[in-house]
Amino acid sequence: MSGRTVRLSRRTPDALITALALPVMLLLVFVYFLGGAIDTGTRYVTYVVPGVLLLCAGFGASTTAGAVAEDLKNGIIDRFRSLDIGGTPILAGHVVASTARNLLATALVLGVAFAIGFRPSATAAGWLAATGVLVAYVLALSWFSAAVGLFVKSPEAAGGFTFFVSFLPYPSSAFVPTHTMPSWLRGFSDHQPVTQVVESVRGLLLGQAVGATPWVALAWCAGILTVSAVAAGVLFGRRAG
Repeated sequence: MSGRTVRLSRRTPDALITALALPVMLLLVFVYFLGGAIDTGTRYVTYVVPGVLLLCAGFGASTTAGAVAEDLKNGIIDRFRSLDIGGTPILAGHVVASTARNLLATALVLGVAFAIGFRPSATAAGWLAATGVLVAYVLALSWFSAAVGLFVKSPEAAGGFTFFVSFLPYPSSAFVPTHTMPSWLRGFSDHQPVTQVVESVRGLLLGQAVGATPWVALAWCAGILTVSAVAAGVLFGRRAG
């Protein structure tokens, strides 16, 4: 199932190129167009790269919703069901393929970030921990996207979810410190899952003290993943049962 989804991605090179190029373009826009006007107490490229990695992960994972909705629309899931293939391997295939695409996009963004001056000071353990938090976020969001793909009625409706998930990092500490935001927005920004994840990844990559933040981020990811997987199972039974 994972191989099938990866092959489908290869057969739509325009979408794949967009998924890989968009995060790089956003990184360059933030660093060179906006970075000079934003004071974060450090070089802006150092501050913003973890946020762009999460934006990249969110955009890539959210496309799972459209892929699942497309499978429902074209009847391929009915064919799989006739072969006695359950919902878990079908949906897990989409999730694994989403994770693979995101790892490729993340490597590309990091390569460009290093080229324009990003210099993390993480140890090997810090890199491993940051990667673990990022992968947990991608898995949680991919399962959530799969559930949304089963819930909506068309791939077009799933596209609206992609926009929502791509917007979520903006009201967080991904691109600007939350203390610069209005007080009514700061409370939400400080306690939403994206802020916990980005602060964990940023701190781990830069060798900073992170305290319990990574555990809070992982707890958010575990909660989202669990609820989404259960919801996806229920929705799959209703839509394809």
